[in-house]
Amino acid sequence: MPVGVRESISTSWRRSRDFNVHADRLELPFVREPNLESPLVSAARPVIRQLADDLSAEPVSIILTSADGVVLSRATAHRPLERRLDEVSLAPGYSYREEHAGTNGIGTALENRQATLVRGSEHYAGVLADLSCAGVPIVHPVSGTCVGALDLTGLADDGGPLLLSLAKSATAQIEQRMLSQASERESRLLNAYLTTCRRAPQMMVLAIAGEVVLMNRRLRLAIDPQDQISLLEHAVDQTLDTTASRRVGTMASGRVARLSPIPEFWDETAGMAIFHVHLIDTGKHTEPPMTRRRGSALPGVVGRSSSWHQSCDRVVRYLRAGDWLAVSGETGTGRSTVLRAGAALTRGNVRVFAAADLQIPESLDALDSELDRDDFSVILRDIDTLDGDTLATIADMLQGREGAGWVGVTVGDVTVDALHDADAAAILLPFFTHTVPIPPLRHRIEDLHDLIPALLRQLTRGRELTVSSAAMRQLTKYSWPGNVAELRQILRQIVTHQRSGVIDVNQLPPTCRALSRHTLTRIEAMERDAIIRSLEENGGHKPAAAAALGISRATIYRKIKEFGIDV
Repeated sequence: MPVGVRESISTSWRRSRDFNVHADRLELPFVREPNLESPLVSAARPVIRQLADDLSAEPVSIILTSADGVVLSRATAHRPLERRLDEVSLAPGYSYREEHAGTNGIGTALENRQATLVRGSEHYAGVLADLSCAGVPIVHPVSGTCVGALDLTGLADDGGPLLLSLAKSATAQIEQRMLSQASERESRLLNAYLTTCRRAPQMMVLAIAGEVVLMNRRLRLAIDPQDQISLLEHAVDQTLDTTASRRVGTMASGRVARLSPIPEFWDETAGMAIFHVHLIDTGKHTEPPMTRRRGSALPGVVGRSSSWHQSCDRVVRYLRAGDWLAVSGETGTGRSTVLRAGAALTRGNVRVFAAADLQIPESLDALDSELDRDDFSVILRDIDTLDGDTLATIADMLQGREGAGWVGVTVGDVTVDALHDADAAAILLPFFTHTVPIPPLRHRIEDLHDLIPALLRQLTRGRELTVSSAAMRQLTKYSWPGNVAELRQILRQIVTHQRSGVIDVNQLPPTCRALSRHTLTRIEAMERDAIIRSLEENGGHKPAAAAALGISRATIYRKIKEFGIDV
């Protein structure tokens, strides 16, 4: 360990080196637009405002981040410091996790889950050496999870220990406000739920507010856990669409549910709603007509999950505003499909260039010619697979054409930091105003009920080929690592042997038939993925993977068996 360097800082330096963070420059990803209506931001807003007033004469900035280090807000009255923070992208939407920025008050505090002061040269990246950062994790007082961090950043010579003390005090106030808000909302929800149950004891009742969900016994006994998840998705959708007083939707089993909100207990601001639930067993497994959510209609795109609708809606919204757009996600999730459908809906004809084609000089010339046209519309697929020279060439083509037409791109996994070329984000992605993530199929498994019939119609050219209820249940238990592309390939293999009738369980490939566990919820799927990643990072060594995740050996062995993970 270097002489005179605190152990916590030295440890963070080693992590930063392992993350391959550059010591001489910063390459920070713009992850997403901040959600300024979240409970964390609402709780922190008055505390930050008061602290900003108290520090208005000081060269200090107050920064609020999410749990993954993405800056949500920044407040300072010191213009030179504000310009300095812009230079290092310490600004809303950018991530200051250690894996991106190296040792710093935000990322290191979140990594260690404790208040952290990083002064001047203690930063791993030399460009931050003129700053001092005091970061404190914000822990939700009810769930105990880390929901973000509060950071006070100032010039390196200006009172580091005082900044840390102020950050701790302000964080305690934010956590207290979160407790008050949670207690108030949960109390209101519980009282309203109990009142509704007393008034109509024969009815099935569902109540939601934030992360709190209440179902009465009659509803719990009437539908199985997977249908409960589907019902909750429909309820969340309805809270986002205030134009409909009633809504019907199909659950995982094929049964139809009608959700009737109770007006006196509807609070859109607090995200609180209580519904009477009416079940209709039609005996069919097709979705009945239902009120569409605003802005979610994309030609040729199907899916019923809330996360899928939200991604589609964001794509349409940004396209209608004329913004250049990046769509990210795992391979096979439908990134290009969504982007092309959105462009077709809002802009008409669009020219698509695949990454493989852009490696050929003639295709680059064709792209350049296309960009010379008036009001061009172009999609570049899989730019994360392009080499640095090709990206630089494309960047030169785009320079100065931002207002002349529209360009969309698709990139790999979830955030732009997954790009294969380390310079890709710096070269090309700054041209794009927004990045919309597309969720993997395993996180929206209910979409299978729409995807499978649609894909079968395409593959059989409209012939009557359906999937039995038992086969559908079996398919929902599979993790779909290849996403929609894998689903299409599996159905294509089946169609080569059968082009009409009903597909039963014994006609599914062994990959799908070997499973007998329950359908994973979104949280379970994320938990399984975290275990798989940890096992891969630790060479399949289960105790080491468990230690990295902060769980016991017994737990990881149980989870491996429960999720059917092949070590």
